Amino acid sequence: MKRNIRKVAVLGSGVMGSRIACHFANIGVEVLLLDIIPRELNEKETAKGLSLQSPAVRNRIVNEALAFALKSKPSPVYHKTTANRITTGNFEDDLKKIAECDWVIEVVVERLDIKKSVFEKVEQFRKSGTLITSNTSGIPINSMLEGRSDDFKKHFCGTHFFNPPRYLKLLEIIPTAQTDQSVVDFLMHYGDLFLGKTTVLAKDTPAFIANRIGVFGILALFHIVKEMGLTVEEVDKLTGPVLGRPKSATFRTTDVVGLDTLVNVANGLRDNCKEDEARELFHLPEYVLKMNENRWLGDKTGQGFYKKTKGEGGKTEILSLDLITLEYTPQMKVKFATLEATKPIEGLKERYKVLISGKDKAGEFYRKSFFALFAYVSNRIPEIADELYRIDEGVKAGFGWEVGPFESWDYMGVASCIDKMKEQGIEVASWVHDFIKAGNTSFYKVENGKKLYYDIPTKSYLPVPGYENFIILDHIRPNNTIWKNSGTTVTDLGDGILNVEFHTKMNSIGSEVLQGVQKAIDIAEKDFRGLVVGNDGANFSAGANLAMLFMMAVEQEYDEIDFSIRAFQNTMMRVRYSSIPVVSAPHGLTLGGGCELNLHADAVVAAAETYIGLVEFGVGLIPGGGGTKEFALRASDAFRDGDIMLNTLRDKFLTIGQAKVSTSAEEAFDLGILRKGKDRIVPNGQRLIAEAKKTAIELAEAGYTKPVQRKDIKVLGRTGLGMVYAGANTMFSGHFISAHDKLISEKLGYVLCGGDLSEPTEVSEQYLLDLEREVFLSLCAERKTLERVQSILKTGKVLRN
Repeated sequence: MKRNIRKVAVLGSGVMGSRIACHFANIGVEVLLLDIIPRELNEKETAKGLSLQSPAVRNRIVNEALAFALKSKPSPVYHKTTANRITTGNFEDDLKKIAECDWVIEVVVERLDIKKSVFEKVEQFRKSGTLITSNTSGIPINSMLEGRSDDFKKHFCGTHFFNPPRYLKLLEIIPTAQTDQSVVDFLMHYGDLFLGKTTVLAKDTPAFIANRIGVFGILALFHIVKEMGLTVEEVDKLTGPVLGRPKSATFRTTDVVGLDTLVNVANGLRDNCKEDEARELFHLPEYVLKMNENRWLGDKTGQGFYKKTKGEGGKTEILSLDLITLEYTPQMKVKFATLEATKPIEGLKERYKVLISGKDKAGEFYRKSFFALFAYVSNRIPEIADELYRIDEGVKAGFGWEVGPFESWDYMGVASCIDKMKEQGIEVASWVHDFIKAGNTSFYKVENGKKLYYDIPTKSYLPVPGYENFIILDHIRPNNTIWKNSGTTVTDLGDGILNVEFHTKMNSIGSEVLQGVQKAIDIAEKDFRGLVVGNDGANFSAGANLAMLFMMAVEQEYDEIDFSIRAFQNTMMRVRYSSIPVVSAPHGLTLGGGCELNLHADAVVAAAETYIGLVEFGVGLIPGGGGTKEFALRASDAFRDGDIMLNTLRDKFLTIGQAKVSTSAEEAFDLGILRKGKDRIVPNGQRLIAEAKKTAIELAEAGYTKPVQRKDIKVLGRTGLGMVYAGANTMFSGHFISAHDKLISEKLGYVLCGGDLSEPTEVSEQYLLDLEREVFLSLCAERKTLERVQSILKTGKVLRN
């Protein structure tokens, strides 16, 4: 049957339930969020004379839970209006409303008896064919089916979201033997396309896939730490970004999740995995048991492996726990020779080889932890998954790792690791030995742009399912590169569309990137029909190369700065005024110059998690690559007869002047960076390049023609400048901004208003670009600006001077 998900019911409004509801609302789905009614009045309700029958009282639990979720940071919603799609209620009064829903998700407390009770009531109201799933993280899915109807069983399975659902990409789908295959297929597809998830098919085994492997990894590490005498901060340094993992690494992540949660999962695995060869590791070390007993559970109790305190002068200090004495001490600077050796190495594959070969304590740690992990995952097939790629996909999406266990093994060399593991008495599963004997050297390989995995039953390599919907630049670059320089690569995406990607540090934009963009447009105009600007990095672009700008400004090489800014502006105008459509595909941080490129693209296809904005004001500058010009142009286009034009100008001014950055792609529409009707959002970032390519094809086939440069941009001149200068002076007089901020504000307003014009006037884009460049150069000569740029380069923090 054809399914459309228009309305979802979420049963249970706790930490997970309320945030799952928010994420469905994020993608435009109407949500019914229900929970239990209170058993007694609170003080406020009593004071108001309310009773247990009052609607406000009956919905208090669900309303407070949703309100708490919406106030949490980072936000569970893309936009402040998202919550309008969520209707709250309670199980006693509103459960009948699930008859209107297409999908019912149970997220109540982790007790089988309560879940069964909820499902019994659900059966009374759900319409036949409605999807019904459980978000349990540990209770066997099959155990929930007792007493349920055949239709319920056909449409029931587990859907395990990871917290927070907006940000962690994993969605495990756990069918039962009675689940209809069409339901499984639908959920796998819907989770990917609409919810933006990496959907992983899991078996109904304890903790499913990601938590089974992830919790093993953490517990094994807990024991290794004790054995090797490592400190909390040492382990977090060793297991964070250097491995392509989140900054929170191991112990900080545990503090965020809650030590009690980890303890509960570990105990569950110990009790339910009787045949697990590593079951002894699920017995928690003494220091963890003591922490749990003391309620040192992490953020929820104010202290865990780390503790935030006030030091001398009231300055916040974060202490770390000494795992031997269980006392909190100042953090020590971590330094290992192995880590030092990896600093110049950008690629994870090359970095992993150095880490596993380290001769110091760090190298020993990596061998112990990775070898234990490799043996464990090899023995989990076919127990928790039939295919090895499912384990990698689950762990990567669930814990934010860039590289999964089997991929890590490939990076370090499968055969050489096995030899070293034998020396340590660590044995892998028999299928791995068969794999090596057959002459295979890696679990994955890429052929003709397709990622293949080793399939154990057939002893052959098969395409990783789902990847046919993605364009992975790493996979096609070796055979499809058209041109490259030190900062960019131009790749043929097929169907007449090129892609230009940046691969500088943080994808910052310097002369080599500008050259690459210009060259990509040259090639596309000659032999292709469209261009995508996108990459597979963590961020689209952190902006212009500030280090180079700082050096030129210090040396007072203003002609060089002028040349660089002209080159930037000319490249942005080339993006706008080429004979082929240019589509940008931003994701992650898209700041400063990266934002300016998107402002000039014919269309923007943005990942939902895009944090985009013009941030130059924070370093004492204005957007100089066409960003200020573009905001003046967009303000002009927004002017309407009868409107107060100063209000539009003020909004554009504040967006730049306050260095606003969207917290999602959806919010970028409010900032005037994305355009309704022209730009769109893709929930799943892995689909981004493919969707951008599709848009470029659509524009080309619609008969794209080169636009004409604008000469009709209405600017307000002195009318607008009066407002800007008065506002800046008031803020300065009230000590809200510094003298330097006042200067930048006035210069920003000068460009947005078109200069010192006596009346509103229509000007050209080139006129505004010249003004923008003139002001940018003048600010580069300011000592306060140089101090701010230097502060950013040294500390990553803006100096307020």
